[in-house]
Amino acid sequence: MTELANTPNKKRAADYFKAFASKDREWLEANVASTYRRNDTNLPFEVVGPQGVLDLGDVLLGAFSEVELDIQDIIEENDKVLVRLQFRGIHDGPFGDHPASGKRFDVMVLDFFRMEDGKIAEQWPAIDNLGLQQQIGMIPV
Repeated sequence: MTELANTPNKKRAADYFKAFASKDREWLEANVASTYRRNDTNLPFEVVGPQGVLDLGDVLLGAFSEVELDIQDIIEENDKVLVRLQFRGIHDGPFGDHPASGKRFDVMVLDFFRMEDGKIAEQWPAIDNLGLQQQIGMIPV
């Protein structure tokens, strides 16, 4: 990944996923703007600022274990960074109303970030939710 994250904004975007998975409050507070917003219509709640990212982590990391966020590509233009990654893990906790299935999953994610003043200001995720739901047994294949 070092060769992918070869600018400050690319590195910040890549490091975001490590901080998210490890719930690194210090990193998030230093690199995510207090006005940050995750633009995600799939969530039943808003994700705002570093605390919002931590709260989202509580939900997702409570539902999934052995989480891998394997970055495949990072593209940057001006203040925007696009990250393509594979999101893998095991569904071993409740996910919404769906109880743990114990099933492994592997889905593609695109995350589009906007940087401002050396921090992540906005994020637009595109997750293969249909694939995730099929793989963990929420909906039939």
